[in-house]
Amino acid sequence: MTDNLSRERRSWNMSRIRSKDTDPEKRVRSALHRAGYRFRLHSKALPGRPDIVLPKYRTVVFVHGCFWHRHSGCAFAYTPKSRVSFWHKKFSMNVDRDERTAISLRAMGWRVITVWECEVRSHRRWLRRMPRHG
Repeated sequence: MTDNLSRERRSWNMSRIRSKDTDPEKRVRSALHRAGYRFRLHSKALPGRPDIVLPKYRTVVFVHGCFWHRHSGCAFAYTPKSRVSFWHKKFSMNVDRDERTAISLRAMGWRVITVWECEVRSHRRWLRRMPRHG
């Protein structure tokens, strides 16, 4: 199957995909703030630059897009039909990097929580995984 867009237009489209301050990330931050959590964003001092850092609880939160980070069993984690080997390699590298980052953070004593894009869209069960505060 060929791409309906020119190479330049596809490149432009892909450049518009944000890596931080995405809508799901903003929703998670808003819900955490309303729940009374205080946090930092995108800490350069930690491996993987976690989306949200809750220093008081030694907890980091990654808000992952289901497509890019391969949320198992999710409808949004489909594989494009063109350039399949490219996409498999790309997704595999993303998942491997996510695992290495989580291992590094846990070794440093941090709790790692992953919130998936589809969880943010449909419900707030993910909020129950946050550390208890008071």
